[in-house]
Amino acid sequence: MIHTNTIEIAPGAINTNGLHTGTDALNFPIGEATDQAPGSIGTALHQHLALTTTTAEPRVSTQQLAQHLGNKHSSLVALIQNHRADFQQLGILRFQIGVIEGRGQPEKFAMLNEDQATLALAFSKNTKRVRELKVKLVKAFGQYRRAADLRKTEYLPQYHQLHDNLHTLAAGSPNERHVHTNVNRLLNKFAGIEAGRRASAPLPEQAMLIVGHAMAARAAQGAADHHDGYQRIKTTLQALAAITAPAVLQ
Repeated sequence: MIHTNTIEIAPGAINTNGLHTGTDALNFPIGEATDQAPGSIGTALHQHLALTTTTAEPRVSTQQLAQHLGNKHSSLVALIQNHRADFQQLGILRFQIGVIEGRGQPEKFAMLNEDQATLALAFSKNTKRVRELKVKLVKAFGQYRRAADLRKTEYLPQYHQLHDNLHTLAAGSPNERHVHTNVNRLLNKFAGIEAGRRASAPLPEQAMLIVGHAMAARAAQGAADHHDGYQRIKTTLQALAAITAPAVLQ
C-alpha cells in the first residue's frame, strides 16, 4: 500500500495518489470479485482495475497498469518518460512520489487519463494480458462516462426538486441547514454511498440515489412542516429499502 509523501506534479494538476481516493474520488472496480477492498491493488490479472478521479476526469495509476500487465512498474514509468512528449500531447502528465509501507522506499508513479493509458498499452507488445487490460480500460472508462451522464441528466434535477421542497417546508427555520443535511444522510444510507462520494458513485448506487430522491420529493409533498417532511421521507425510504434489499442481495 502506498501513501503520498511528496509531490512531483505538473502545474495546475490535482493532488491525488491513485491508491486511496479523497472525498470526491471515484473507484469503478472492473473485473472478477476479490477479497480485497475496492480500489486496492493486487498482483493477479483478474484483480479490480480502479479509476481515481476528481471532478475533472478519471485517471488510472501506472502501478495498477503494471501489475495487471505483470510488468515491473519501473519499466512502465521509463517507457512513459522516454515518450513524455507523446503523452503530454494527450493531457497533463501527472507524476507523484509515494512511499511503500513496510519498506519506506519512495516510488514515482504517474496518473494517466484515458488517452494516456490507451497510449501506454499501444506502446506495449500486444500480448494476451495487454488485450485483456485494454478491454478492462474500455469498460472502466465507459462506466465512468455513463455514471457521469446519469448524474447530470437524472440525479441533479431530482436533487434540486427535493431540496426546493425542503426549503419551502422549513419556512425560514434557523434549523433548515440541518434538515437538508439529515435528509442527505438518509439518502446516502439508502443508496449505500459514503458521505462526500455522491459525485463518484458507480452506476448502481447512482440509480438508487435517483430513485431515492424522486420518492423523497414525493413523500415531502403535503407535509405540514420540515419535521413532518423528514419523517415522511424516512418512512418512505425505509419501506423502499425493505423492498429493494432482497433483490440487491440475490
